[in-house]
Amino acid sequence: MATAAIEVSGVVKRFGDTTAVDGVSLTVPQGSIYGLLGPNGAGKTTAIRMMLQIMLPDEGTIRVLGEPVERLRTDRIGYLPEERGLYKKMRVGDLLTFFGEIKGLRRGDARERALAWLGRLGLAETAAKKTEELSKGMQQKVQFIATVIHEPDLIILDEPFSGLDPVNTNVLKDIILEYRRRGHTVVFSTHMMEQVEKLCEHICLIDRGRVVVEGTLPSVKARHGRGGVSLRFEGDGSFLRDLPAVESLMDHGNEVFVRLRDGARPEALLDAARGRVTIRKFEVAEPSIHDIFLELVSKG
Repeated sequence: MATAAIEVSGVVKRFGDTTAVDGVSLTVPQGSIYGLLGPNGAGKTTAIRMMLQIMLPDEGTIRVLGEPVERLRTDRIGYLPEERGLYKKMRVGDLLTFFGEIKGLRRGDARERALAWLGRLGLAETAAKKTEELSKGMQQKVQFIATVIHEPDLIILDEPFSGLDPVNTNVLKDIILEYRRRGHTVVFSTHMMEQVEKLCEHICLIDRGRVVVEGTLPSVKARHGRGGVSLRFEGDGSFLRDLPAVESLMDHGNEVFVRLRDGARPEALLDAARGRVTIRKFEVAEPSIHDIFLELVSKG
């Protein structure tokens, strides 16, 4: 069996009386795209910082790329923090060259890679500009380049799509998929559930410092996907929540996702809705990661 890229076992981190991470265990397979999910304050960023030895756990163990985290080689890892960490007065080309050098690249190689990346991401004209002159989206792309310029084995991205428009989000998504195809491991934390659905092979949902669910995307959906119906209609559908067949309902505005109780048939829901609302769509379907996320977090 291939060595896991990250193994976290029984990790606890406290800040005074607050337990930010409470007995978290998870395994990130090598060569995978792994989504670390959870609401604000769930403990995701704290967990990531312990994986990077920015802070140490109070209990438990962490192994990264086959070694205890205490022996972490930072040149094998690229980390994109949620908070931008760019030097505002530096010129973009110089900044990226500097980041490449501190990750072990020779200056000439770092400069060459920096300019190539800037060209690829449509930022060639920014090389001589100071980072403070760039838009938020441009700064996010520059920080992404700084994260991967040294071709790390493990790439950890905290809210990588922050500040990006749909076009640039898609560009970044394609790059992430490219790294996975080449055998790199990508861990990312995001609130953009649509991207999780498209990108991740494995996910871990953390809420209040604890793992709520972890596994492959299909296995998570299988555990939480029984009796699902997507329904779009016109009219007042408030009665749906009170139907005997309905266990839970996620309202998305134009469409609802209904989870049926054990033994309930989708046809029963359809029969109950007929005549009370005008049905535009009725589809037996699995829940989205967004639906699973909302349901599990609300139960917590």
